[in-house]
Amino acid sequence: MANALKGTKFNLPGQVSLYTGKVRDVYNIKNDYLIMVVSDRISAFDVVLPKGIPYKGQVLNQIASKFLDATSDIVPNWKIDTPDPNVTVGHMAQPFKVEMVIRGYVTGHAWREYRSGKRVLCGVPMPDGLKEHDRFPEPMITPTTKASEGHDEDISREGILSSGVVSEADYLLMEEYTRKLFQRGTEMAAEMGLILVDTKYEFGKKDGKIVLIDEIHTPDSSRYFYADGYGERQARGEQQKQLSKEFVRQWLIGNGFQGKEGQVVPEMPDQFVNEVSERYIELYESITGEKFIKADTTRIEERILSNINDFISK
Repeated sequence: MANALKGTKFNLPGQVSLYTGKVRDVYNIKNDYLIMVVSDRISAFDVVLPKGIPYKGQVLNQIASKFLDATSDIVPNWKIDTPDPNVTVGHMAQPFKVEMVIRGYVTGHAWREYRSGKRVLCGVPMPDGLKEHDRFPEPMITPTTKASEGHDEDISREGILSSGVVSEADYLLMEEYTRKLFQRGTEMAAEMGLILVDTKYEFGKKDGKIVLIDEIHTPDSSRYFYADGYGERQARGEQQKQLSKEFVRQWLIGNGFQGKEGQVVPEMPDQFVNEVSERYIELYESITGEKFIKADTTRIEERILSNINDFISK
């Protein structure tokens, strides 16, 4: 089985700090730019699972890189370069403390709220008579607070503006960017026979201008359906075919784990780890329309460090 990158603890030239998230290791270099290493860690139910998934980090990094390049005419973004299949280097920006979630379909969290009887989500009304996975009349923006710890929480545009966490001018511009990015993502997905169901964008500010940061349109930040047969499945009341890591959650549930107190994370057998790896590669090829080329993982940390140092020395 290929090696998986569980994490890094580099000491890079000019390094100010290291932030370790669920999946990414982010190095602050001279308070000027960030080096983001996308590991093969995988999380579900807010828990990082014990085993890494070979090539998962490469998949996420290369999808995000492709979509950052494909949307740079809409909004400037943080990316400078991708010196390694698992690494993106970008400008440091001051992040806004909100995530811009946009939904085209009544799926996931939106469906759970709708099913409970709610007809307003984040201050946005939802029409009566919808069933799970139906398309909204138009995409709706349902922002969340960006929590440093714990869960993000729904918030309305009015709540954001009244709290003063984002100015009205900045927020309206982020809404405009969000709709345009989602439209571009929807068009690119349609070319691949996919439906971009919902996604999230994160923005920051650099030199007084709003920039798009972090990842975009990856299967970890977005939900996709297969377009072929969507209408027939809806008519029959069947579940849609999803392109996401939902299959990992279902395996965990089937093995008695949903992240609840007292539950123990089940051990993932090597065969299942390989299946998850192959599924992520399938996601990459479905979303990008390109053949996935596996990077050499025999000495993955050495490879990444060497490529980062080559970039810094330039």
